[in-house]
Order: sequence, then C-alpha cells, then structure tokens
Amino acid sequence: MLLKKSIELGSHQNVNYANGKVTLGKVSLNVYCFIIDGVLVDTGSRSLSKQLEPFLHGTDIDQVVLTHIHEDHTGCASLIQQNRNLPIFIHDMSVQDCERNPDYPLYRKVFWGKRKPFKACAIGQTFSSRNATWDVIETPGHAKDHLVFLNRETGQLFSGDLYVQTKTKVVLREESIPTIIRSIERLLTYDFNDMYCNHAGYVKDGRKSLENKRDYLLELQQKVIDGYHEGQSPQEIHERLFKRKYPITKLSSGEWDSMHIVTSILEEVKEPIVKQR
Repeated sequence: MLLKKSIELGSHQNVNYANGKVTLGKVSLNVYCFIIDGVLVDTGSRSLSKQLEPFLHGTDIDQVVLTHIHEDHTGCASLIQQNRNLPIFIHDMSVQDCERNPDYPLYRKVFWGKRKPFKACAIGQTFSSRNATWDVIETPGHAKDHLVFLNRETGQLFSGDLYVQTKTKVVLREESIPTIIRSIERLLTYDFNDMYCNHAGYVKDGRKSLENKRDYLLELQQKVIDGYHEGQSPQEIHERLFKRKYPITKLSSGEWDSMHIVTSILEEVKEPIVKQR
C-alpha cells in the first residue's frame, strides 16, 4: 500500500502556511507550519521534507519556535539548522531530547519519518519577533512540553495541538484530559481571538472554539466520573461513551485510543480516594 503525500501552500492575513498531508489506506494525517513576522512556528515532519522545501528554505525567517517535540512538529528542524543555521527554541524540558535520536513506534515513522537530532535553546516566558512581543504559555496535556504562542500585537494565537477539534474522540496513551482542561482554562485568561491550529489550520473564532472544547471535555469528564461512582468498570464506561471504532486505533496498536480518555480521567478520580485512605 503506497504512502500518498501532498502539500497545500497559502496565506491568511499576515500568516503564511503550509499544510502537509500523508495518507495510508483509510488513515490520513496532516500537519501545518506557519510563518509570521519572521517566525516559523513548527517545522512539519521529516517525511514531508521535499514537499515543504520551498516553504521552509525559500522564505524570509529569523527564528524557529516549536510547540512541542512530537516528530510531526519537529521533523525538519535539523534540515533548517543545517541549511539556514537559524536559532530554534523549545520548552526547556525538551532541549536535551532534541539532541538525541528519538524513539517512537514504527507506524509514526512510516507517516512522519524519523526526526534527526538538532540543537535547540530554551524559549523562556516571552520572545520577540520583528514587530511584536509574544507570550509563551505552558499548556501541557497532549504533551508535557506543550506550548502555545500569543502575538501580543495582533492577538493571534498559535495553538499547536491543544485544540485540533472540538469533540476529541481519540488521544495518545500519554495524554491527560484533566490536564488539557486546565490548560485551556489557563489560556482563556489571555486576550485572543483568531487561532492557528497545527492540524485544523486557521480557526476564525478561536476563543469560542476553545470554550466549546473545554465544555465538551468537562461534560465528558463528568460522564466518566458518574459511571465510575455507579460502579461501572473503565471498559463499561468506554463502551457506553464511545461507540465508534477509529482506524488509527488499530494502526497504532492502541497508542491512539478513546479508552485513554477514560483512563486519564479516572487516574485523577482514584488518586484522592487513595490519599484519603
């Protein structure tokens, strides 16, 4: 079965973007890179390096900022460093990991390629571009090192993988729904509207979309907790709330699964009970 790759280049307002897509059978995955005010937000995947080359190497940029270390966001960082010698910034907890060969499952290497080591610097709480100061906001949950970037001058938010879609149906094994809820609530204390998501692209009313996602996750969380207190097992709760099976679950051997939504919520429910005892 052949891997199909494509790229869409475009712009919205003052933001240029590249949207790369990789398809294998029934599973199609995409990832965006954005350029604004001389800043490249995320580098895309190594598997899309040829498709992304004009965007990454033929545009006017001064620096690279990374929302998190996942290979679909950092895969071309080493190529940019090699060809353009630009500074690359990431959460301080991931600086050393950037210099190592990553270890992730085969299906992710098939889709996203194998990220090569590169050197990165800790980003800090703010950074400056040509015409703006940016807030760097810690938003763990999808990944421990996840960051979002807010342009103070324009109010544009670059949200990495915090949003993706309103109604989350599958997550990675390492993700935490309660932590994502807290991250969204922290982010909603900032002033922003337009949002640029690395998988959904431009989201016109970003604040409202994130509010809707938070409300959906809060409702979902409560349903899981109610089921637990009614004596339902995690598997019973999962079967009640998630009827549909997604191809990515089988392809990833369960690394992506709606079951992880249930277990991440129950981990926080059970912990206070254990402590009380």
